[in-house]
Amino acid sequence: MSERLNVKDLITVGIFSVIIIVLVFIFGMLGYIPIVMLALPIIAALVCGIPYMLFLTRVNKFGMVTLMGLILGIVMFLSGHTWVPILVFTLCAFIADCILKMGNYSSLKNSIISHGVFILGIMGNMLPFFILRDFYMESMRTSMGADYVNTVAPFITNEFLIVLIILTFICGLISAYIGKIVLKKHFEKAGIA
Repeated sequence: MSERLNVKDLITVGIFSVIIIVLVFIFGMLGYIPIVMLALPIIAALVCGIPYMLFLTRVNKFGMVTLMGLILGIVMFLSGHTWVPILVFTLCAFIADCILKMGNYSSLKNSIISHGVFILGIMGNMLPFFILRDFYMESMRTSMGADYVNTVAPFITNEFLIVLIILTFICGLISAYIGKIVLKKHFEKAGIA
């Protein structure tokens, strides 16, 4: 088996990138509800587990997950986010790729952990809110209104960011485990134990 990505691999990455992008954007619309906006990374972690795990039944080469993370980051940037998602999604996806490689693409434990790490890439959308808090609060006040900002502002703290990262990772693990159960037949066919 060749270690280089071929056209079939690139098509697989493209298809699953689109599926995950659509899920993230559909559930991202819930961000118009102030409290839900703060939980969007957790929601993304929960809804993306099954498609990610299905994607892993087709991954057997290093770089496929990294490429998907890069695509997701670029789409986030093109949809109006900062450049941060490109960096964060690609880095998290690269680490997930390394985790899969360590398990020789056949370890169930590594597959589940890789989703927990991969989905942390969604935090690239949230980090600017915490890093440039005042700028984003003023921007949100203009676009969403004072009530929205007054509801969200108390949660935009470093402590909440840490909690959000931990909960996103844990929900990513749970979602991947559920994906493994739902896709048991696919995992057996792909030889992932």
